[in-house]
Amino acid sequence: MARRSRHRSSTPQLSEIKHAIIESLDQEGRGVAHLEGKAIFIDGVLPRETVTYQSHQVKASYEVANVVQVLKQSNQRVTPKCPHFGLCGGCKLQHLDFSAQVAAKQRLLENDLWHIGKVKAENMLPPLYGPTWGYRHKARLSVKYVAKKQRVLVGFNEKGTNFVADMNSCEVLVPEVSALIEPLQHLILQLSLKDKTPQIELAVGEGRVIVLILRILDALNLEDDALLKSFANNHQVQVWTQSKGPDTIKPFYPLLAPQLQYRLPEFNLVYPFKPNEFTQVNPQINQVMIRRAMQLLQPQVSEKIADFFCGIGNFTLPIARSGAQVLGLEGLANLVERANEGAQLNNISNAQFSVSDLFKMTSASLSGLGYFDKWLIDPPRDGAFELIKSLDSSNKPKRIVYVSCNPATLARDAGVLIHEKGYILKAAGVVNMFPHTAHVESIALFELGT
Repeated sequence: MARRSRHRSSTPQLSEIKHAIIESLDQEGRGVAHLEGKAIFIDGVLPRETVTYQSHQVKASYEVANVVQVLKQSNQRVTPKCPHFGLCGGCKLQHLDFSAQVAAKQRLLENDLWHIGKVKAENMLPPLYGPTWGYRHKARLSVKYVAKKQRVLVGFNEKGTNFVADMNSCEVLVPEVSALIEPLQHLILQLSLKDKTPQIELAVGEGRVIVLILRILDALNLEDDALLKSFANNHQVQVWTQSKGPDTIKPFYPLLAPQLQYRLPEFNLVYPFKPNEFTQVNPQINQVMIRRAMQLLQPQVSEKIADFFCGIGNFTLPIARSGAQVLGLEGLANLVERANEGAQLNNISNAQFSVSDLFKMTSASLSGLGYFDKWLIDPPRDGAFELIKSLDSSNKPKRIVYVSCNPATLARDAGVLIHEKGYILKAAGVVNMFPHTAHVESIALFELGT
C-alpha cells in the first residue's frame, strides 16, 4: 500500500478570503454559492449579494463559511431588530425583510417537493402569517456560570457553538419572558448551585401564566429555597424544578397556582398542558393553522377520521367539533393523558385517544384500526414514513392533510403517496410559525386519485 504524502493537500487555507455571488438560501438560512464545482454555504448573506467570505469547514464537495464583507447588498436586507443578532444562534434571518423571509420558505418548500419527492402541488396556498416579534411562548434557555468573571449567562447558544450567548433580552420571546433574562442571571448567581443549574425551560399560557422549569442537579439549601420563592413572588411566575430526567419535573413554588392552558376561540376549546409537554410555540399562528387544516380536511358528521401524532389533541378536538368520530394516536402516554383531559374539559365524547408507536406502523396494525374516511398527520421532524408505507388498498383514506415541520421529510413522504400509493398533491403552502428563523412549517393536502 502506498504511503501517504507528508505534503499538505491543496485544500484552501482557512485564512484565504474569496469572492462569491449568493444564489439562494438553504434550509438553515445560509447563503448558497458555487465556486470551482463546490457548494459554499455562507452565514449572514442574502440571495443576489456579492460578498467576500472565509471558510472554516472545508470538504471535498462543499465548504462552510462566514461572510467577511458584503460588497453589494440585496435590496431586501434590513437592519436586525435584536442587538444580539449574529452572536445568538436563535434567529438567522433577521437581516432579511419579513415578507422576503416567507417567500424564501415557500420557495424552499417547492424546491424540496420537486427535488426530493419529484412532485408538484396543483395549487400553492398563500403563506400563513402571524406576529413577527414577541411570539414565542415556549423555549429552552441554556445557563452557564462563568467563575472567572463571577457572572451567569442565560440565553440561547451562540451561532454554531455550544457556548451560551451573552444576552440580556430576546425579541422573539414573549416580552414578559424576555424581561426575565437579566433577573434570572442575578438569581442564579446567588444560588449555592449556580454551577449545577444548566438549563431553564419556560412556558407561557393563557393570561400570561408563566412557568419556569429550573434544571437543578443537586439539593437546594434553605437560602436557595428562599431566593427562588422570592423570585417567583416578585416576578409573578411559577417555579418548577428538574433534578434528573423528565419524570423528576415537579412544581416548587407556588404549589397552588393557575394551570397552563391555551384556547381556540373559533372552536370554543381550551387545552390544559404541563410546561414540559409539546405545544406550538406560537399560539396565534397555531389558531390560523388549525383553521386552514379544517378547511382542507372538511370533516363531516358522518365520517370517521384519524389524527396521527395527535399530541394533546391540537387538531383532534377541532375535528371532533364537526361531529365526526375521531381517533387520536400518539406515541407519548403523558400527551394522551392530557388529550383525554382536554376532551373531558370541553365535553367532547366523539374523540378517543390511544398510545401507539407510529414509527413502527405496519399494514396489518394500520388495517386493525379500521377504515378512516380521512387522515390528519402532524409528525415530528422525522416525518411519517412507516405510516405512509403501511397504506394499502384496504385502508387508504380519500383525503390526507399533512402538517409538517420539516419540508424534506414531507417531500419524501409526498413522493411515496403520489408515486406508490395513488394520491394527488392538491395543495401545499408554508405556515410561518417561527419568524426570523430558517424553520419551515408547512401544510399539504393529498387526495386519492380515481
